[in-house]
Amino acid sequence: MSGETLIFYDIPSKIGAWSPNTWKTRYSLNFKGIPFKTVWVEYPDIEKTLKDLGIAACATKPDGKTPHYTLPAIYDPVTKTGLTESFAIARYLDEKYPDKPTLVPKGTGALQKAYIDATRGKLDALWQFMFPKTAWSLNERSEEYFRRTRKQTLGKTMEEMYPKEEWKKLEEGLGQIDKWYGKEDVLVMGGEDKASFADFAFAGFVIWIRILFGKKSEEWKDVSAWQGGRWGKMIQTLEKYE
Repeated sequence: MSGETLIFYDIPSKIGAWSPNTWKTRYSLNFKGIPFKTVWVEYPDIEKTLKDLGIAACATKPDGKTPHYTLPAIYDPVTKTGLTESFAIARYLDEKYPDKPTLVPKGTGALQKAYIDATRGKLDALWQFMFPKTAWSLNERSEEYFRRTRKQTLGKTMEEMYPKEEWKKLEEGLGQIDKWYGKEDVLVMGGEDKASFADFAFAGFVIWIRILFGKKSEEWKDVSAWQGGRWGKMIQTLEKYE
């Protein structure tokens, strides 16, 4: 039976599962109740690992040509299928495991993607905090890779990037997202019992804050209390899928 267990590829750190992108798939697998095995892959090894599995890159580097290999990724030994990109993975899981709870109900795909894109557009203030916090939490080989590649892209070291007074802008961005929800809604589809992939995609970024700053940090206390405690309630509601 173990030879048929789905394999989930994630990025390790000094503090366990942390990546907002891989959390989207970790949430999805647990939501559907699909048994899986986690294989931890350090940043410098991602490209070779995916190439060896025959999994194509889902994006290109800034030059628009060079394949960019990223996680999350899964390999399903039952169907001998490997793929990356969290939304594509969610679609695959719904198709191959239709007897499990549905991540992307029929007719909601475009709406969920629009929501996911819109939320990212409101989180610009987040990256300057979380990229440095990420670097400081990674294992040595991944930290070196992360620092080098982000400096190439952003033109700054992690220490230069970390802001002194920008926290208010993050609250304002989350406040814009808050306006899209009904007053009593915790999840995108309403209420507290209609989880979908869109919830997991956004929660990946929120739990990133909790994990890297810590549950008892002032930063997490802020975020979990903002907008009437909406984001703390959301993470608490989805806790059973962690």
